Amino acid sequence: MSNTHTVVEKNLARVVLILLLIGCYVVMRPFISSLLWAIVLVCATWPIYSHVLKWCGNRQKLVACLITIGMLLIILCPFLIVGSTLADNVQDFTAAAKRWIADGPPAPPNWLGKIPVVGAHAVEYWQTVAADTAKMWVELRKLLEPLSAWLLRLALGLGGGLLELALSIFIAFFLFANGPASAKRLSDTVDRIGGDRGLHLLKVASSTIRGVVYGIIGTALIQSVMAGLGFFIAGVPAAGLLALFTFFFAVLPVVGTGVVCFPVAIWLFYQGSTGWGIFMVIWALAVGSLDNFVKPWLISQGSDLPFLLIFFGVIGGALAFGFIGVFLGPTLLAVGYRLIEEWNSLAAGAPVPPPDAIPKAEPAVSSAAVP
Repeated sequence: MSNTHTVVEKNLARVVLILLLIGCYVVMRPFISSLLWAIVLVCATWPIYSHVLKWCGNRQKLVACLITIGMLLIILCPFLIVGSTLADNVQDFTAAAKRWIADGPPAPPNWLGKIPVVGAHAVEYWQTVAADTAKMWVELRKLLEPLSAWLLRLALGLGGGLLELALSIFIAFFLFANGPASAKRLSDTVDRIGGDRGLHLLKVASSTIRGVVYGIIGTALIQSVMAGLGFFIAGVPAAGLLALFTFFFAVLPVVGTGVVCFPVAIWLFYQGSTGWGIFMVIWALAVGSLDNFVKPWLISQGSDLPFLLIFFGVIGGALAFGFIGVFLGPTLLAVGYRLIEEWNSLAAGAPVPPPDAIPKAEPAVSSAAVP
């Protein structure tokens, strides 16, 4: 009888444990994306946190406040500024598009007909193309209202994403406040489970997170802010909305910021603002070149990732987690990719770095500590 009771009690305990885990998941499900991004933020800024902690005499809560305020100013504020004017930008964009479509295809410029030999043929070809595309402009006008409605839904989604972003920074504050102890517990746990190999993979994961956040997301954020500044200076309508689109395209390699910047320059030329069009072309080249200069400077460890990995990370992350998934998706896939690479190299017989080469979190916290 006692054995029967023991088996029943064990099975009942398992059922209770499973139900408890399910309940915990249901409660935490709305916060999973914010929690994951908070962990990413902590890993990415851990070297900065460690240095500031030394300068402030190991006052953890003070340093946690300083780092959190820095995150609010650098990460959240630019999106808040864009988001606060996004509805107005959508209306400005819709009005400008309606005027552009109502005007119809542009007439050939006067200088085109003055080109020797080919000028007359070029003007004739231009007029033919303009006549053929007139019907297309009418169809574009029908698509304008659905596009405006989609942009407004995007603005609402951005608002929810900003709340998640703010929540992740709030969670990061508490992670920083207990940073040294948490870092030591994590390193000790990984050391017990995986030994030197586990600590090496932990270091790879941490450096990959910093590489993605600094090199890819950080560069895209700087490029979008610079592009938005150029749009504002040139008087382009919906500058904030265009800057937001620039950020999404800047995250993707190959595509880059030119997808947004150069059509804006063409639009300025079409409006007759030749000077501003030339300015925008030069500005677009400068913003695009930041990818070649800023990214290598920001990346602490190499983050050469396949194009498809980043593409799937941005699109899949946005579909899975919403706005915050644009940041979270590439980071998670990059960490998984690098860990698989390292695991395969170690499985193939590559030597594991010696223990003294692997950073461990100490109670006093050094800049090499891995959170």
